[in-house]
Amino acid sequence: MSDTSNLTFRVADTSFFTDTNRDTVNKDSATLSTLLYVYSSAQNVKAITEVLNRHHIAHVMNHYGIRDYSNKTLCFCKLSDLSDHQLNFLVNAASVGAHVEALLDHLDKRLNFVEIELLNAGYLLDNRQRQCASPQQQWQKRLLDVGVSLVLLALTLPIWLLTALAIKLESPGAIFFQQRRTGLFNQEFNILKFRSMCQDAEKDGARWASKNDSRITRVGNFIRKTRIDELPQLLNVLKGEMSIVGPRPEREVFIHDLEQHIPFYRFRHTVKPGVTGLAQVRYTYGASVEDAMHKHRHDIYYIKHQSVWMDLRILLDTVRVVLTGQGV
Repeated sequence: MSDTSNLTFRVADTSFFTDTNRDTVNKDSATLSTLLYVYSSAQNVKAITEVLNRHHIAHVMNHYGIRDYSNKTLCFCKLSDLSDHQLNFLVNAASVGAHVEALLDHLDKRLNFVEIELLNAGYLLDNRQRQCASPQQQWQKRLLDVGVSLVLLALTLPIWLLTALAIKLESPGAIFFQQRRTGLFNQEFNILKFRSMCQDAEKDGARWASKNDSRITRVGNFIRKTRIDELPQLLNVLKGEMSIVGPRPEREVFIHDLEQHIPFYRFRHTVKPGVTGLAQVRYTYGASVEDAMHKHRHDIYYIKHQSVWMDLRILLDTVRVVLTGQGV
């Protein structure tokens, strides 16, 4: 009786050659060294192919004719959707030297953001343990939040006074603006900002802010570009409602719409919202569902990889954004 657990049998079995064109892997040596082998159920092949083609990543789908597994990277998408044949193939491939990992993890490293078109519950839950900071990490982050907030409050006090005066002189209304936002574990809180719009900006209902928005005052335009309007949120940080770094908090009225279009949008609420964040320094302008989708890529990446060192890098990038006037 033949040993069907043998890898040679498995890769030679013609039943494995679904969606396989042997000519597609007859590449030159340079391409072969970077070729990505991807395994998924038939229903996910189209979406995966579109994503990989968009990023010009050489790949082949569901190819089981590999003979030499050294220096080969094999990726799987949605582990729960794979057949027993595919699972056994990947396990055996790993045992003889192939590098096997989740496709989203691989793309994380190559793209430095999460491709949300391929996002699935398994990916989020598999990384949940890493996302749950240890007591030491929580203490370090809180120390960073309080320390940076106090330093910034002391350094920017003259800016607070000048901004308050400019707002008062240009248009009638309050200096500060409060708005309900959704934070950690979907709990709402009042976010505090310097007012950058006219007093009755939302008399016709809530809507996205946009470039050249007629509701924004001249002072408001300047303080939004330089992020000065966000300074009062340091008080939210000291109260523990926000962190210095994290996904930007959004309004519930917009969240209800965004989660209809963006996969797992509320997962961003597993961490405290931030005054600044990875999405803000990598994708600085956002005023639509499409922009929110791009930012979600970076927010999910941050949630997965967050650390004090990443927070410090984001703070340095925020300084660059402020100095170059790339704000909203």
